[in-house]
Amino acid sequence: MPNNTISKITRVGFVSLGCPKNLVDSEVMLGTLAERGYQITPDQETADVIVVNTCGFIDSAKAESIDTILEMARLKETGNCRKLVVAGCLAERYRSQIREQIPEIDYVFGPEELGQILEAVRLDDEDPVPDLGIDSLYTSTVVPTIPRMRTTAPHLAYLKISEGCDHTCAFCAIPNFRGRFRSRTVKDLVEESRRLAGEGVQELVIVSQDTLAYGKDLDLGAEGLERLIEGLLGVDGIPWIRLLYCYPNLLSERLIRLIGAEPRLCNYFDIPFQHASPKVLEGMRRGGGRAMFTRQIERLRELVPGAGLRTSFIVGFPGETDADFDELVHFVSDIRFDNVGVFLYSDEEDTSAFGLGGKVLRKTAELRRDRLMSIQAGIAAEHLASRVGETVSVLLDGFSSETDLLLEGRMETQAPEIDGRVLINDAGDVVPLAGRFYRTEITEHLDYDLIGRIVEPL
Repeated sequence: MPNNTISKITRVGFVSLGCPKNLVDSEVMLGTLAERGYQITPDQETADVIVVNTCGFIDSAKAESIDTILEMARLKETGNCRKLVVAGCLAERYRSQIREQIPEIDYVFGPEELGQILEAVRLDDEDPVPDLGIDSLYTSTVVPTIPRMRTTAPHLAYLKISEGCDHTCAFCAIPNFRGRFRSRTVKDLVEESRRLAGEGVQELVIVSQDTLAYGKDLDLGAEGLERLIEGLLGVDGIPWIRLLYCYPNLLSERLIRLIGAEPRLCNYFDIPFQHASPKVLEGMRRGGGRAMFTRQIERLRELVPGAGLRTSFIVGFPGETDADFDELVHFVSDIRFDNVGVFLYSDEEDTSAFGLGGKVLRKTAELRRDRLMSIQAGIAAEHLASRVGETVSVLLDGFSSETDLLLEGRMETQAPEIDGRVLINDAGDVVPLAGRFYRTEITEHLDYDLIGRIVEPL
């Protein structure tokens, strides 16, 4: 333990909201605190300090963050809390407003200032001033690496390969509070992956605001991500490596071929197309359209048969007409994605879309979302029905989150937290262990999940 540890044990409760990228930030802060002698507690009622790492991306995320802050603020009266700290995207975006409107907040800092966690949680002025060496991990040009306390299952870890974003999507305010795009080095990421493998990680999920842009700021050219993947494949002991957040206009045939050829790379593509109407995409400052995207997916499926394909769309963007929405409906119906997320346009200040005319009524956007999700539900059910009778490889995650009478796991075409699962109701003679792979026969399907029985371990 470092020499500048705290003079007495302080219990810190932590609430992390938002995406996996935010979760990695939380894990880095937790690791920093634990290394300096703080006690991390899952019980906010007994915590001396509570930290809320917020999300501020869209209206629903902001509302969840505010509700959570208010809930934690009440523990200053009903619990043991002496200090309330608010970090993350919402904190950066509305720093002065939340301090003014929620006076119970004692300390605020954004995602560019993670090193301030050591100062933020101090209760005793006699405790040593935080070591600046730790703070240097979180400069504007370095993305946090270690220390890190993982909060996911022992066999799963997210690997955050970069920070920030240089795209100027009209609906997105992330560059305003996450900063410019900057990559971690291949060496750094490979070393961290080797540590994770040593901890028993079986699935490494690569995350970033813009995964396919990795390395462009490191003079790695257009092949930066491929060079990183080659380095990660040199790490023994991690059977699954999964990519999330692949910007469609940057997805190269070279990368598609690499994913299809390398058994350790999950045959899974997370490509947020956002829309299919060229007019709407132009307004979003993204480009492309239904015809271009269709050709891209056809080529992808030709090169990687059976690949899982997830995307996300925004409905109700300013100026979206019925004809634009119909273009999106036809795209979804024709492509038949495995998984789709549909989000209502959120009118965010500090974005170029905020000043656009032609705002779509909320009710109209909701009806469009519901229709699109209904169409996708039918497609997903057909996909799942087609898997019945197959025997597939499943990574067992443990008991079902709904009942201890079922186990649950995932195929390589199912990402953690966001896609469906394989529910296992028969383990046969096998003693199932979380974090192990099993050959599993699919026997039934539900609306979003599959049901299977374990045949044998892998």
